Amino acid sequence: MLSTTDFRRGLKIEMDGVPYEIVDFLHVKPGKGGAFIRTKLKNMINGRVVENTFRSGEKMVKPDLESKEMQYLYREGDEYVFMDMESYEQLHVGVGPMGEKGGYLKDGMELKMLLYKGQPLDVDLPASVVLEVKETEPGVKGDTVSGATKPAVVETGVTVLVPLFVNIGDRIKVDTRTGGYIGRE
Repeated sequence: MLSTTDFRRGLKIEMDGVPYEIVDFLHVKPGKGGAFIRTKLKNMINGRVVENTFRSGEKMVKPDLESKEMQYLYREGDEYVFMDMESYEQLHVGVGPMGEKGGYLKDGMELKMLLYKGQPLDVDLPASVVLEVKETEPGVKGDTVSGATKPAVVETGVTVLVPLFVNIGDRIKVDTRTGGYIGRE
């Protein structure tokens, strides 16, 4: 059990059978009456942010979350296939729970997956990945205009804005949090 005194950003709690992550909280002590905690909570299943108020000292349930080492194998239709590194069982995850993160997965990539009661909630991607450019306009010698960019489609199908000198076949480093170009490899 968790108490409201344990509240901090990033803490995960369970309300009404749904896991939530605390995005923001504020401890309020009015002149009259008991203290309370005003919170913003992110639903970990659908991503919605809700506001809730708790009385000081109120107890919350700790969600049944599990972190597992997984290896991304391949994409099959509208599902991503992962393998548990301990039991070698395969887990099929729909495109919905993965969101934009699915565009940065490379075959054989090892990562941590957060599971709630056996169902995948989130994957913990590395800060950056190296991807090969598959489609882009050809670079022209002398294209050195500072800050100019062009779209490039990488091997996973994601479109990244890259500098004009990047060509097809180049390996580029992409920030998985922002989707931005970092540099060439």
